[in-house]
Amino acid sequence: MDIIVVDVSLPKNCNIIVGQAHFIKTVEDLAEIVITSVPGVKYGLAFCEASGPCLIRTEGNDDQLVSEAVKCAESIGAGHSFYLIIKNAFPINVLNQIKQCQEVARIFCATANPLQLLVAETGQGRGIIGVIDGFHPKGVENPADKKNRKELLRKFGYKL
Repeated sequence: MDIIVVDVSLPKNCNIIVGQAHFIKTVEDLAEIVITSVPGVKYGLAFCEASGPCLIRTEGNDDQLVSEAVKCAESIGAGHSFYLIIKNAFPINVLNQIKQCQEVARIFCATANPLQLLVAETGQGRGIIGVIDGFHPKGVENPADKKNRKELLRKFGYKL
């Protein structure tokens, strides 16, 4: 078995949700979740089918984001993994609905940070074994940092 690190790059002002699901129906179900959860969202979705023709299945309403999601799927190549890239929304807007989707087995990450996926490769195929999401901590927040965090959340409209 080999373990490789795959860098994931995102278009500007986008987030990605990386997960694992178990059925081809996932593509349409996740697409419905996204478009019914956030009016005006732009998204691209790629799902790596793990049996039969083993195709990368896609949905989306933005060709560039679909293309970026396909790039993720191709570079990682893990069976039953999905890559949902969203713009004009945050993962918090869709994450609980995605977790409740009956085909979704696991969420690896939801982020806009620099991202690396740890991928195991065997003679059978590839699987995601973990993620590196962003950077390591540089310290503990002080009162000014806390004030900035709270202001940011209010700017986004997540707190009153």
